[in-house]
Amino acid sequence: MKIAPIIASTLFACSSFTFAGGEGWMHDFEAAKKKAAAENKDLFIDFTGSDWCGWCIKLNEEVFQHEPFKKGVADSFILVELDYPRDKSKLSKETIAQNEKLREEYQIQGYPTILLTDAEGRPYAKTGYQKGGPESYVKHLEELTENKKARDEAFKKASSAKGLEKAMALNAGLQEVPEDYRRLYPGVVEDIIANDPEDKTGLKAAQVARDAKIELEKKLQAAMQGGKSSEALALIDTYIKEQKLEGAAKQEAMMYKLNILFGDKDFDALEKAVDEVIAVDPDSRTGKQMTSFKNTRLKQMKAQAEANKE
Repeated sequence: MKIAPIIASTLFACSSFTFAGGEGWMHDFEAAKKKAAAENKDLFIDFTGSDWCGWCIKLNEEVFQHEPFKKGVADSFILVELDYPRDKSKLSKETIAQNEKLREEYQIQGYPTILLTDAEGRPYAKTGYQKGGPESYVKHLEELTENKKARDEAFKKASSAKGLEKAMALNAGLQEVPEDYRRLYPGVVEDIIANDPEDKTGLKAAQVARDAKIELEKKLQAAMQGGKSSEALALIDTYIKEQKLEGAAKQEAMMYKLNILFGDKDFDALEKAVDEVIAVDPDSRTGKQMTSFKNTRLKQMKAQAEANKE
């Protein structure tokens, strides 16, 4: 009577593997986290488009399918593939729903995106396609795991500290995490704020700024979907003023305006906006890029638009 449950368990375990990069990749995220915790390993998560993404296919063929990669990650990672194919017939409804949820949670913008996370699913490094083959890729991953070592050392120091010292140590660990993923450490963030009422770490201010940016993006999306470009432009001006942005932060926000004007093909207004971005700091990376854009691409677009009128 005990044989059936054992067989069922074995079949279930096998069903949690997929074969895009070869045998051994899991696609059940919760099962992968449990396995990682049980084996004291991290997660190597591949967000991929297996039947349409050229760089995903190259990464698979050049790296994932080869033994040096499999051997190089075996002791450290549980491999997880989260696939977003055009042909969804090979995925169950449950897997599709899970992958969509994780894409939103981790805010995946492009493919392939590779996240290295701890067993809890908290990212400490992000990468993607890397040329050089499997040996080079394994070396690249070893370098990225240094982020986690530094993170954990700081967190360990915080465990025996109190007050501002504890907040500073926790914040030092959090700084080892890619900025986009610090929000996935809610307990750490809350602990820092609780131990740093005067915001010496600057974390609370940064969190407020991030929330304001997210809110702006939501409002911009709603305005543009409604065809209200002028409203969207006004939202950006208000955001810059209220946040008192200067320098690189101001230029970054002003780039939203350029995207809107570019989409509207309002090249005169676009040129004026480009000049405003450059004026903030001509020597910054953004300033130099916009100067080059104005003198080449924008000039060509304006000439083409004039030619089309004739």
